[in-house]
Amino acid sequence: MSSKRLKRLNVPREALERLTQHNIGSCRDVLSRSTLELLKLTGCGYLTVTDIIDQCCHSCIPPAVTALQLWRGRSESRSAFLPTTLPDLDTVLHGGLPVGTITEIAGPSGCGKTQFSIMLSVLSAMSEGSHSAVIYIDTEGAFSAERMVEVARSKFPTHFQNERDIVDLANRVYVDSIQSCSSLMKRLKSLEEDIITKKVKLIVVDSIASLVRKEFSTSIGRNLTDRTNFLSQEAAILKYVAEVFSIPIVVTNQITTRYGRPDAVADCDNDGSSSVTAEGDGGYVTAALGNTWSHSINTRLILQYLDADRRQVLVAKSPVAPFTSFTYTVQKQGIVQEDDGAGHYHGTDPSMQHIRVRSSLPIQASQV
Repeated sequence: MSSKRLKRLNVPREALERLTQHNIGSCRDVLSRSTLELLKLTGCGYLTVTDIIDQCCHSCIPPAVTALQLWRGRSESRSAFLPTTLPDLDTVLHGGLPVGTITEIAGPSGCGKTQFSIMLSVLSAMSEGSHSAVIYIDTEGAFSAERMVEVARSKFPTHFQNERDIVDLANRVYVDSIQSCSSLMKRLKSLEEDIITKKVKLIVVDSIASLVRKEFSTSIGRNLTDRTNFLSQEAAILKYVAEVFSIPIVVTNQITTRYGRPDAVADCDNDGSSSVTAEGDGGYVTAALGNTWSHSINTRLILQYLDADRRQVLVAKSPVAPFTSFTYTVQKQGIVQEDDGAGHYHGTDPSMQHIRVRSSLPIQASQV
């Protein structure tokens, strides 16, 4: 909440202009200065400066609410969820991806994470009377405008019959190509103003792991600490934005190989059933970024391979849904759930959940 822009506070115009000239644009910037510094920078009186400081302090403190207020707010909201159009997944999630939270989509390369994100972008842009916008932060260069148009036309053929409708949709999906962690952090801190002015109803970060894994090596102790701090800051900003503006945040995550002996892992069969197995010292594939990040997200959906055509989505973490799995395929209209293949599985710690990947080597099922 310290990243809240001063423009959203009741700061006198003259003081705001002078603070902006000195690159002081957020509550954090104000609170990091002493009262004497602010007096010199603004040229205002003591009472005016202390009032600005008080406003910034109150903006950084989450207001206390009751469970009744939260429950009524969610139940009265018309858009408490973003439907995924996967029927069984929407059912177990009580309507779709919940607003005000962070949903992670993790899985191996080519499993459909970006396809899922693009489809959700189209669905969000089509909601709210076709006036809402989407911010798509692309850190891997994977976003495809052509694919988005294909999904939109295939999923809503009656709506997108002319070029004008496609142009309108594409004009409301704002794609930011980010190439460094510092640029990503700067963009996240500037989201508030865009959300308000552009009526943003969905933010996608594809992917949350790409830049972090490039710039921070876990083999160096100091880098590991810096990486954890960076991820914690990212999560704090995204949670604040999601909750304050009541929008869903979708992030994609990569996979990593771990070595050791997890307590129990679930190996999901093709029919959705599973058996819990304990492994030895061999490696296993799971979601990247570790245990700390897994606690920062609210919902984790894991995508994994079943065979050459079919894939599976696992609800690995959710405050409302049990451990469930669904079979899907990637088609012209995006991610499409198959009629069969839904079921429950015995889940484990989301940070240790096994993920099945493609391999040309003959590996036993219990090893993936």
